[in-house]
Amino acid sequence: METTAIVLAGGLGTRLRSVVDDRPKVLAEVAGKPFVAYLLNQLEEADVREAIISTGYLAEVFDEVLGDQHGSLKLRYVHEESPLGTGGAIKWAGQHVNTPLCLVLNGDSYVADHLGNYLDWHQQHEGDASLLLVGVPDASRYGTVQLDELGNVTAFLEKRPEQTAGSINAGIYAMRTDLFQQIPAGKCCLETDVLPEWIKSYRVKGFVSDSPFIDIGIPEDYRRSHQFMERFKRV
Repeated sequence: METTAIVLAGGLGTRLRSVVDDRPKVLAEVAGKPFVAYLLNQLEEADVREAIISTGYLAEVFDEVLGDQHGSLKLRYVHEESPLGTGGAIKWAGQHVNTPLCLVLNGDSYVADHLGNYLDWHQQHEGDASLLLVGVPDASRYGTVQLDELGNVTAFLEKRPEQTAGSINAGIYAMRTDLFQQIPAGKCCLETDVLPEWIKSYRVKGFVSDSPFIDIGIPEDYRRSHQFMERFKRV
């Protein structure tokens, strides 16, 4: 099924400002290239033809750095005049999606999985929406996602101070485009305002990956990302 991607890139990146202060965090240089370029590589490899990049802070920098094409992937930009949160940004950018299926990615995290396989799985399991999850030994920073025996998401569990293993939301989603209409208008968070309501009414599935994962949202992980991403650079 033809799929459009939305890349969420409008965050202020305040926690990363001490090490990256001259550009949006998704454009931070990692192993010689903007971090978001690794995500665009994944989209191209999954045969996604168009990515809509939802921008906010320093939006004018994106076109200078990325242009309107990444290999075979067409890039378009949608600017948030004021921060809309992850849910609001999807609804805003979703007005420009013309395919029945949309793949949404947080621009500041990376899962070393083939997104084409994830999209195939999503369609085979006939969910209205799904989340790509990764198992981590310490989920205290993220909170965890609970699944039933059929792979349906049943609960989003809050962060806990103690270290505990679990499946975390990796910031990659597949969803029917018509579901954008069910996202509240204005500023809202997909993770806390939208998805907990959707699991009451829609089939929301969880795809659990064992692939390496990184989130560059804090300085410690940004520093670690350089060595991490060296493994996934194109030759």
